[in-house]
Amino acid sequence: MPTEFPYITILDTKYKPLEVIEEKLTADAAPRPWYNETLCNVNNSVVRLGVVQGNYHWHKHQHEDEFFYIVEGRLHIDLIDPDDPATTQATPRTITLNPRQGVVIPKEVLHRPRAPERTVMLMVETDTIRPTGS
Repeated sequence: MPTEFPYITILDTKYKPLEVIEEKLTADAAPRPWYNETLCNVNNSVVRLGVVQGNYHWHKHQHEDEFFYIVEGRLHIDLIDPDDPATTQATPRTITLNPRQGVVIPKEVLHRPRAPERTVMLMVETDTIRPTGS
């Protein structure tokens, strides 16, 4: 049975092709502290908006990479790379992203996003990823 987490996640696509995407209006209307909404579909991928503050849980994606791009705020991503035995839950590697920075987290890499302040980010991932806390 999956664990329930206090995250708000909207998987329905908000914008159709050729519609102007209003990222700021959508972000400003988002409740806090952890909100995720699918903005649009691009081929077999989606662009999601995250408005976050606080810690997400440790997780990984078995088959998909995930791209994070920071619009405003700051995001720390703790990670444990199976190809780097120096990283463990006791000593994870941390990547810090500031506005206008992004990173790809490869599949199979255990990661935990943390936002010390309200952070707005865009995520690009395959439409098979379900950011529902599992």
